Amino acid sequence: MKTVKIIGVPEHFNLPWHLAIDEGAFRERGIDLVWTDVPEGTGRMCNLLKDNEADLAIILTEGIVKSITEGNKAKIIQEYIASPLLWGIHVDTNSSFKDLKDLENTTAAISRFGSGSHLMAYVHAKQMGWDLENLKFNLVNNLDGAVQSLSTGHADYFIWERFTTKPLVDGGIFRHLGDCPTPWPCFVLAGTTSFIAENGNLIAHIREIINTYTVEFKQIPSIDRTLAHRYKQKLEDIQEWLQLTQWSQKQLPEHTLLKVQDTLNELNLIDQIIPADHILT
Repeated sequence: MKTVKIIGVPEHFNLPWHLAIDEGAFRERGIDLVWTDVPEGTGRMCNLLKDNEADLAIILTEGIVKSITEGNKAKIIQEYIASPLLWGIHVDTNSSFKDLKDLENTTAAISRFGSGSHLMAYVHAKQMGWDLENLKFNLVNNLDGAVQSLSTGHADYFIWERFTTKPLVDGGIFRHLGDCPTPWPCFVLAGTTSFIAENGNLIAHIREIINTYTVEFKQIPSIDRTLAHRYKQKLEDIQEWLQLTQWSQKQLPEHTLLKVQDTLNELNLIDQIIPADHILT
């Protein structure tokens, strides 16, 4: 039995992995796939890959691309979610901010530098026509940290996946001001270059299993109710999310990768654009 350490955020996107693990699909192929939730998000996951504390990760496209251009010895194995991520822009419920334009020159809460909450603050600021030099950040680690940061005034807004954050809006903790979708497919399966080099056949088995689960995922009876219960979401929110979300079973296209790099470079978030074969397996 080969042990494989995989990491990802504790969000509804990753339920296919948990179903496959629970049903023994990997064990049938001699793979002990050990999943670890990383609530701190992509910045933390990049560090875990860099330090060889994980073999594989379901990780935000822009985050892992940035990390690889900075020398992280990892590669993208395939696209996982083909649709954009819908980032919600949130403020504390008692905040005086009423409109997205009110957030100019204020402080964004971020889970980690290099995480989606950090990178998307730049994407959103660019869309709004703000001066990127004036962006300010407060490091909060995770969703609980963001709640505390906004409620105490250490940060003014927080950009996080809209449906994951919706219970906080429904509970009167956050107020939702708007959305900022990623301009590309949002999640990929990535791995360390050493693990990829040594385990080609094993990775082929893992891909075959997860792709079988994701291609059929939406057809599972009452999957909307399962998701709503497991992730403490309203059924109608999960149904909307399922309509918006598309799983992928192929590699990230090179033209999409170039768009990600071009955007990050334009935002001065990466210093160089590197060849596709340095990023994609």
